Amino acid sequence: MKNFVLIGAAGYIAPRHMQAIKDTGNNLLAVHDPFDSVGIIDRYFPEADFFTEFERFDRHLEKLKRKGVAIDFVSICSPNYLHDAHIRFGLRLGASVICEKPIVLNPWNLAALIDLEKEYPGNIFNILQLRLHESVRDLKQRVTAPGSPSFHEVELAYFTSRGKWYHYSWKGDIAKSGGIATNIGIHFFDLLIWVFGPVREVQVFEHGPASARGCLLLERARVKWHLSVAYEQIPEAIRATGARTYRSLKIGEEEFEFSGGFTDLHTKSYEEILAGRGFRAAAAAPAIELVHQVRNADVVAEQ
Repeated sequence: MKNFVLIGAAGYIAPRHMQAIKDTGNNLLAVHDPFDSVGIIDRYFPEADFFTEFERFDRHLEKLKRKGVAIDFVSICSPNYLHDAHIRFGLRLGASVICEKPIVLNPWNLAALIDLEKEYPGNIFNILQLRLHESVRDLKQRVTAPGSPSFHEVELAYFTSRGKWYHYSWKGDIAKSGGIATNIGIHFFDLLIWVFGPVREVQVFEHGPASARGCLLLERARVKWHLSVAYEQIPEAIRATGARTYRSLKIGEEEFEFSGGFTDLHTKSYEEILAGRGFRAAAAAPAIELVHQVRNADVVAEQ
């Protein structure tokens, strides 16, 4: 049994990490979040210690270490702009780190972490769960198989509506979240690069608070992409069903279906990490470089 601590428990993604820790038969010792709306912890690890002040959390973990209690992993679900500092904290604690997406906001931050990792016994892992999706793995095999077409026309649309709160929270602050392409697009950009190869060219047609669009030229595909948190951009037929999310990936005329199979991907990610096969920090570099380019690109007219 491994001992975990968790940074960031009040957000959307933290319960998936708690579930993964529980599903893999491990223990959550302590949790930190400046917000105390974290009753969700009771569903998984009611005995975990909880701290709203980071300094007391830090002191508690130091006491545990002095008592001989091993802290094997630090799981990080904090706001994007804090990942860098929290990863450093985990390494200095002597633990390995499991960090949510995006691992950092800028490529140079990631390069510095990869260098820092060499100085400590722990490793840095990133959650790149779409690479573990069975349908995505099948797609990669199909695209890269001998005799398959060498180039594809691809369209990605991901609309996941958010209320007004989104734009008032840290997620609506581009300096803290990286903007919409980084915050909600990072997994899909990682998927595209993983399946269709390295980035050759980046064009951005729109990059606003609620919607971003552009075109990527990858080694094996041209990808037109559109990401949005605006409810009105969801197709009317989808809205009529009561759904608030629309996900579509077209390869040529074929609709690639991967709407299901998401619920246990964090547990699969933890299983891979615990088995020594997790995605290390360097695996995240191409997508981090891409979203940085998107965030800083000049907006051009769509041809």
